Amino acid sequence: MNQSQSKFLKLLAAALGEKFLFVCRIFHKILKKFVIIALIFVVFFSVWTYFGNNVEDDYTTESALLSNATASTKFKGVFIRDEEVIKYDGQGAVSYRVADGGRLGEGSAIAEIYSSDSQILVNQEIAALKKELSILQRIQNPGTTESAQPASIASLIEESYRNSTYKRELGNYEAFEEEKENLLINLSTYQIITDSSIDFSARIEEINSQISRLSSSVTLPANTIKSEHSAYFASYSDGYEDMLSKESIDGLTVEMLEGITDSRDDSGTVIGKLIYGYDWYVAGVIDNSKKQYEIGDDVLLQFESNSGKFNAEVIDLKESDDPSKTILIVSCEELNYDLVQHRCENVEIINGEYTGLKVSRDAIRFRDFTETVTDENGVETEVTTSCKCVRIIQGEQVVFKRLDVIFEGNNYVLSAEKNDDNDYLSLYDEIIVEGVD
Repeated sequence: MNQSQSKFLKLLAAALGEKFLFVCRIFHKILKKFVIIALIFVVFFSVWTYFGNNVEDDYTTESALLSNATASTKFKGVFIRDEEVIKYDGQGAVSYRVADGGRLGEGSAIAEIYSSDSQILVNQEIAALKKELSILQRIQNPGTTESAQPASIASLIEESYRNSTYKRELGNYEAFEEEKENLLINLSTYQIITDSSIDFSARIEEINSQISRLSSSVTLPANTIKSEHSAYFASYSDGYEDMLSKESIDGLTVEMLEGITDSRDDSGTVIGKLIYGYDWYVAGVIDNSKKQYEIGDDVLLQFESNSGKFNAEVIDLKESDDPSKTILIVSCEELNYDLVQHRCENVEIINGEYTGLKVSRDAIRFRDFTETVTDENGVETEVTTSCKCVRIIQGEQVVFKRLDVIFEGNNYVLSAEKNDDNDYLSLYDEIIVEGVD
């Protein structure tokens, strides 16, 4: 290669290098502008997505929270029992020896007949004095006051107070009176052991003197009415005793039950009635068109006159010509004062108490779900079923979750809580109630 050719190649290489550097500089400027524009776009899109296109803004939602519900029916209940009316000649004043709902043994005294009410008042006063005397003697007992410690008595006071409050709320007034007496004894005992100046001896002596004075004026009853059989007792009659017995259950009609009223016999010759057997029945007319109740169901009964709930069993359901009127027969074995005061009263029959996730009916949808089912031979097959479900918001997405409905109310359902299965609605899920599909 001659000298002129070599010089030409050097000039050509220098020219190409300058052009390459120039192109690189131009490309760098373009790339820098592109990166800035892209960064601005990303920031703008993020802000717009967060503030202007939040998926929750398109829907009305509610959180899935736990709620309680009771499956029950209210109706007019008619009491059916085997009963025998006890009468007397109507002469004299009646003093009862047993409270309503009380248990009588064979030969037990039901009532005593006195010549006048004044004799009854004297006996009642003596009985009250004897009860007060018994309480004071228990308090004043040296063995109790010497061995008792303030801390232990304070604990007994607290326990008696809790028990008395609980018994009163249950409507068990007999047990309430017993707990109230224990509370009085414990309070008085605490007072004695913390203050030695307190002494009930004078009051005990005064009560004994009053009892002796009143006893001198007491006369024997003209007659004593006794029970010939073991039974419960109620101090009135309503005229339905023969009509509404256990044997009459098969012949009950809707018209008969609807016509029964809560009345009393005021003829003046009725002592009361004996209620035989441990079991008794409540009959009523209900709408069982949805087969909410079946024979053999264990249920709870709640009566208008009593705050407690009573265990019972559905023993019969009699259909009528009207599909909305079914005769319901329920058996129960618990009895107390309140439950023998009426022939009929408002009753609520409870056949289920449920706790689950509350879901508005407006939120419920139906969707096909495919599951793999394994039979007893180990063969797997895919089964598609249409199930109740809801839409929920999960992050920025709307997804479907299944419901396991355990209770249906008028405008809502309860779904079982299944925290271990993500396919089902969970606690605190945001349920879509309204919005764009």
